[in-house]
Amino acid sequence: MTIINERTQFLMAKQSWSEHARQTAALSLLCGINLEKALTSSPKDRERLVTRLRRYLERERLRGAQRHWCYDLNRHIALKQAMDRLVASTGAGKRDIH
Repeated sequence: MTIINERTQFLMAKQSWSEHARQTAALSLLCGINLEKALTSSPKDRERLVTRLRRYLERERLRGAQRHWCYDLNRHIALKQAMDRLVASTGAGKRDIH
């Protein structure tokens, strides 16, 4: 393995860890949901969490549309990514919310 390949793999792993940390923090602080437990929970519980996350994401989207002072684009992105991970692990129907 060359140094360039190692560097590329390291940067990809670092980015993945960073995204995971952002999603975990956003879910924990905003929703009170532990991402690790959510990913390992039963499919029925994950579907319930996805429904809950959709509501939180919709509220965040409305804050952005209204240019509310507490809107945070990074939090919005992290919530969307976390919801997408839960939807993928559940196999639930996808509904686009940005």
